[in-house]
Amino acid sequence: MRGVQRQVREARLNEVARIAVRLEQETGCPAQLMIAQWALESAWGAKPVGHANYFGIKKAGRHTKCCTVTTREVINGKSVIENLEFADYDSLEDSCRDYAWLITHGAPYRADWEQYKADHNLNALVPAIASTYATDPEYASVAQRIANQTNVAQAIAAAHTNGLPGHLGPGKLA
Repeated sequence: MRGVQRQVREARLNEVARIAVRLEQETGCPAQLMIAQWALESAWGAKPVGHANYFGIKKAGRHTKCCTVTTREVINGKSVIENLEFADYDSLEDSCRDYAWLITHGAPYRADWEQYKADHNLNALVPAIASTYATDPEYASVAQRIANQTNVAQAIAAAHTNGLPGHLGPGKLA
């Protein structure tokens, strides 16, 4: 059974990598960042919040569908259980597209995104975004480790190889 679970997880990773690479080309949002937060927020795609919310994105004015979920937040250093409204999506791709929009246009991430556009330092962007994105004090370091994993790099490379014309590699456009 373990081998089957690994294959299913790998298939989910490859699916999100194809979407993330395409969205990186369209929006500039790095595939590694998207995949790291997708992995953290949805247990590698196994447990989305509500319907197809693979990033734990809370409901905002731009969302037309939502659900209420009991979740753990860290507030003033203490773990607190809260019922919060989260966005619902029609698909993994819709969830990924909204995540890319949030990172590249959302007010909480504006300064970090502008810095990334100036220096393209992914090793600075991942922890900067992650530390704002989640309340868990360990979240940023875990996101950074996932972004740098070999399986993530391999999935991104495979997505590039399997059909994105004009792409030279992660973070580089022709």
